Amino acid sequence: MVASASADSALYQESREAQRSQAELQVRIDAADDETRAMLEELRELERAERRLTRENAELAPRNERLAETLDRREVAIDTLAETREALPVLEERLIERLEQWVDGDMPFLREERLARVASLRSQGEALSGAERWERIVSAWRAELDYGREVDAWRGYLGEGDSRREVDYLRLGRVGFYYLTPDGRAGRVWQADSGSWAPLNEAQRREVRNGLRIARDRRAPELLTLPVSQPLERAPEGDA
Repeated sequence: MVASASADSALYQESREAQRSQAELQVRIDAADDETRAMLEELRELERAERRLTRENAELAPRNERLAETLDRREVAIDTLAETREALPVLEERLIERLEQWVDGDMPFLREERLARVASLRSQGEALSGAERWERIVSAWRAELDYGREVDAWRGYLGEGDSRREVDYLRLGRVGFYYLTPDGRAGRVWQADSGSWAPLNEAQRREVRNGLRIARDRRAPELLTLPVSQPLERAPEGDA
């Protein structure tokens, strides 16, 4: 009986050891499974991140190419900036000279005012920054170009000395330039070909009076039948 009890105790002890070992093994297996699952999940996340980066790179590629082209253009511009700065004063002076020639050869309206504008570009040029000087030149050119699109009327003077008299001027862009005496009994049209004034007949003076009212907003716009000051021919391309 004693031997049998000892054998049973040994068997029980071995069974307990086996169960404990099995439990420890299961714990290690479970831990390994958790670590494996974590690694698998991390791998899947890395794969998703790789796909996302690949997609974003594909979307950004055209933009990066455009940025690279822009940078290339800016580098070229920077390389030529010194040359541009050296050439700019020459270009500015050429524009001023052409503007002065244009005023000299144009119809003689507001002549003193226009020549004074050109003169100011030279007299104040040294006191201005490069940007301010360029802006003044562009503004002067824009003012001259605007004259070609305007209908204008004003009272001014004609002649010098004892022959100086007050008249009403009418300008139709750069096509026609006229004047009437205040009493409307005399009027002339400027003729660019001869560089002189030519008389207007009564019907033409009446049209000038209508033009003066239109320019002064006293009458609705209408077609005027008047002789032109400039020959109506197409200016050469590129000519100011």
